[in-house]
Amino acid sequence: MTVRRDFKEPARCRPDLVIGRAELLSAAREQLARGGSVLLHGPAGIGKSTALRALASEYGTAAHTVLRCSATESESHLPFLALADLLGLVVDEVSDKLPAAQRTALESALTGRGESTLQRDGLALRLAVLSALRALAAEAPVLVVADDLQWLDPASAELLGFAARRLGDTRVQLLCAVRTEGQEYDRHLSASPPDTLAVRLGALSRAQVSTLLDHRGYTGLPRSTVREIHRTSGGNPLFALELGRALAENPTPPRPGEPLPVPTSLRALVLNRLGMLSDEARRTLLVASAGARPTLALLRAAGRDNAEAETAQAAELGLLATEPEGPAVRFAHPLISAALYAEAPAQERRDAHAALSTAASDPIERARHLALATTGTDPEAAARLAEAAALARDRGAPSVAASLGLLAARHTPADGEPGPDERRLQAAEDAITAGEVDLARDIAREVLTRATTPADRVRAWMVVIEAAGQALGDVDTVYPQALADAGDDPRLLALVHYQLAWRSLVVDGDFAEGRQEAAHAAELAARGGDRRTELLSLAFQAQTETLMGHPDAPATIKRALKEPQDPQVACHHNGPGATRYRWLIMSDQLPEARSTVNALLREVRRRGMVESEVHFVRLLAETELRSGHCGRALDLARESMRLARDSGIGEMPSAVLASIAEASGGDVERALTLGREAVELAEQAGDQMYTSRGLTALGHAQLVAGDAEGAVHSLRRVRELEHGLGITDPARGRWHGDLAEALVRIGALDEARQLLDVAREQALRLDRESVLAVLDRAEALMRAARGEHEAALAQLTSVQDRLAKLGYALEEARAAFALASLRTGRAGPASYDEAARLFRRCRALPWVRQVEAAAVARRVEPISPPAASEGLEGLAAMERQVAALVMEGATNREIAARLFISVKTVEATLTRVYRKLGIRSRVDIVRLAAQRRAK
Repeated sequence: MTVRRDFKEPARCRPDLVIGRAELLSAAREQLARGGSVLLHGPAGIGKSTALRALASEYGTAAHTVLRCSATESESHLPFLALADLLGLVVDEVSDKLPAAQRTALESALTGRGESTLQRDGLALRLAVLSALRALAAEAPVLVVADDLQWLDPASAELLGFAARRLGDTRVQLLCAVRTEGQEYDRHLSASPPDTLAVRLGALSRAQVSTLLDHRGYTGLPRSTVREIHRTSGGNPLFALELGRALAENPTPPRPGEPLPVPTSLRALVLNRLGMLSDEARRTLLVASAGARPTLALLRAAGRDNAEAETAQAAELGLLATEPEGPAVRFAHPLISAALYAEAPAQERRDAHAALSTAASDPIERARHLALATTGTDPEAAARLAEAAALARDRGAPSVAASLGLLAARHTPADGEPGPDERRLQAAEDAITAGEVDLARDIAREVLTRATTPADRVRAWMVVIEAAGQALGDVDTVYPQALADAGDDPRLLALVHYQLAWRSLVVDGDFAEGRQEAAHAAELAARGGDRRTELLSLAFQAQTETLMGHPDAPATIKRALKEPQDPQVACHHNGPGATRYRWLIMSDQLPEARSTVNALLREVRRRGMVESEVHFVRLLAETELRSGHCGRALDLARESMRLARDSGIGEMPSAVLASIAEASGGDVERALTLGREAVELAEQAGDQMYTSRGLTALGHAQLVAGDAEGAVHSLRRVRELEHGLGITDPARGRWHGDLAEALVRIGALDEARQLLDVAREQALRLDRESVLAVLDRAEALMRAARGEHEAALAQLTSVQDRLAKLGYALEEARAAFALASLRTGRAGPASYDEAARLFRRCRALPWVRQVEAAAVARRVEPISPPAASEGLEGLAAMERQVAALVMEGATNREIAARLFISVKTVEATLTRVYRKLGIRSRVDIVRLAAQRRAK
C-alpha cells in the first residue's frame, strides 16, 4: 500500500501512548533521523506492531512515499503478495523508468499475468524492485514499513532483501518488525540495509504493566492482582491485557493462592502442543503448575512416579524450559503454567493440591495446598493456615501471610474462635505491611458490612484509615464512626486518637493539636495495656515536638525508646527508631544517623515491611545528600521513587527527596519537574505539611537552575506554611539559607536580613550548628551585595571551615564557590579550582557545570574596582557594584552570576543607574567614568 504525505495513524498509535519503550524508541528515532533503517524484533505479543506504528506515524510524514505491507500466516503461501502491497499502487509511476525486461517481469509478478517466477525471471525481477525503489527515491525520501516479516511470502522476502542490500546511499529507509525468540533475528538482519539497527523489545516491568492496564481501562485492580498479572504474563503486554480483560469479565475473582483465570484466546496460544502429551504427562504438568517451586523430587513425592520421563517429553515440546543445572521444573513461560491449571477440571486441581499438601517440605506450602484441596469450612485446615500465616509473617513475607490469612478465614466456621472476621482483619493488617493497600481496604470494608463487635469494627476502621495513606481528608467521615464504636474502651480509643493525631498534622496542619492527640493516645494505650499503640503515639509526639522546637522533645524520645519495645514498632517508619534518626540528623550527627537508618532498613527488608522500606531508602538518601555523597543519594532517591510508584506508597515524599537529589547530583530540569509533581500531589491530597516540603524542593531546584524569582516565590510560601503549622526548627526543611540567597540575588536585602535574624535566633536556641553555618554563608553574600567585601570574605572562609568539620561536604563546596566568586576580581579564574574540586568530590554535577560556566565567564582580566567606580558615589551599594562591573566589560549574565542576583535584577538596577546618572546606555557609563578619571 502506498501512502502520500498526508499519511497519518489513528490517535491510539501516538508515540506518547507506547508504554515502557521510551529508551528503545529513542534509539530507533535517532537511527531513523540519521537516515538509517530499523528492525524491531521480539516474541509474540511483546508490542512490536504498536512500536512500529508509532515510529511510522512520526517518520512517515517526512517521506514523500510510504510503502507498507503487513503479512499474515494464512496468506504467506501466496507468491508476491507482500510485493503487491508495497508497489502495487506506484508501479504506474515508475514503470516507464524501468528497462523493458524489468518492467515486464515486475508487472507480471504484481498482476499475476504471465506466471512470473523467481526461477524464470529471477535477475530481471530482482533488478526491477531495486530500480523501482531508486526511481521513487529520486523524487523524495521513501519509507518502507513492513510488519510481521516472518510471514512474508518467500518470493517477496527474497526480492525485498536483494534490494535492501544494494540501496547504498539511495534515500530509502526500512522500518520492519519480525517475531523472534532469543536472538533469532540474524537472517532478517542480513536481508536489511547494512546500516540497520536491530532493536529487541523485552518484557515490561510491573509498574509499566500497571500503567498499561490503567490506560486500557482495567483500572482499580488491587496491586497484588497487578503483581500476579505481571508474573503470569512474564511482562508481555498482549498477555497482560488479555489477563486483565479476563479478570474484568469474570464476576468471581480467583481464590487466594489460585492462579489467575486465563482466557480461551491465550490458552489456545500457549497450549496448542498439549494434545501431543500423554494423559499421565499432562497430570504431571498439572501438579507442577500447582506447586510454587516444583522439582522432580517433589513431583515423585506427590505420586508422579514417571516424572522424569514425562517432564522430558514436555521439554521436547517446548512446554518446559530445560534446566541443565539443578532439579527445578520450570515452565517455558509462566502463562503456560497458568493456562494448564485453568484448563484442568476443578476436581483434578483439588487432587493435585491434596497430593502436594503431604509432599511439600515447607509448612507454609503444605498449608496452602491443604486449603486449596479443601471445600467448605474446616477448623483443622483453618488452624494450620493461621499458623502458616504467622510463620510467613515471622519470615518477613507479609504478602504471603495475607494470602494465607484469607484462606484461613474462608475455612473458619462462623462460630470459630478466633472468628473468620478476626482472621480477615489480621490478613488486612498483613496486606498493609506488604504495601497492598487496595487489598487491605477491600477486606476491611467487607468486614464492616457485617461485624458487630466493637473491637472488630474499630480495627477495620483503622485499616481503612491506614489504607488512605497521605489522603486522610478522604476518610474524614470514618473518625466519628470509629469513636462511636470504641465507646469507653481505652485500648480502642487509643487507636482512634492516634489516627486523629495524624489527621491533625496532615489535614489541618496543626502541630500543637497533633501533639496533644498523640499524648492523649499514649496515655489511653498505657491505661489499656496496649504497648504497641503507646510506643507509636510517643514516637509521633516526639516527632512533632522535634519539628516544633519544643523543649520536651528529648524527654519524649527517651520515653519512646524505653523497654519493653515492640519488635515491629521499633523498626516501623513511624516508630521510635525513626524518630531517633530524625533527631540525630537534625542535630548534625550524620555518621550515627547513617548507621541508625541502615540498621532500620535492614530490619524492615527482613520483615517485608514495604512501606517502611520506601521511607527508609528515602531517609538514607537524605543522609547521603547531607554528607555530600550526591551520586549515592541520587541512586537511592531514584530507587525510592521506583519502590513508591510500584507499591503506590510514599510517592509524595519520594518525589520531594528525588527532586532535591536531582538538583544536587543529577538533572536540574528533572528536579524542577519532580518538585512541581510533589507540590501538585500534596495540594490534591490537602496535605499542608508535604505541600511545604514539596515547595522547599521546588525552590531549591529553582535556585540551582538560576531562577531566583521563582525560588523566592516558592520559599516564601514555605515560610508562610511553616508559620501556620507551628514549625520553628530551621533544621526541619533547611530552606532558610536558600531563600536568603535568592532574596540577595533579586536585591531584596532588607527581607533577607530579617529572615536571617529570625532563623538564627531559633537555630541558636536549638544548637543547630550546620544551619547557623549556612545562614552565615547567606549573610556573607548579603554583605558582599552591600559592598562589605572584606567582611564577606572573612565570613565565608569561616563558614567553609565549619561546614567541613561538621561533614556537610556539599554545603562546604557551595561556600567555596561563593568565596571564589567574590575573590575572582583579584585572583582570576584559577580561584574556582577548589570549588570545582569539592563539587566533583561530591559528584554534584549541576554545581560543577555552574563553576565551569562561571570560570569561563571570568577569563577577561577585570579593571580594578576602585578606579572603575570613581564618580559613582551617589549610587546605592548594589547600583555601584553593577555599574563598576559594567565598566569592567561584564555582560548582564556575568554580573548576575558574580553578584548572585538574577539577570532581571541586573537590568532593573541598570535602569535606575541610567536615571540617576542622566545617561542612556552601558556605553555612557564607561564614557562617564573615563571623563571623570581624565579630570
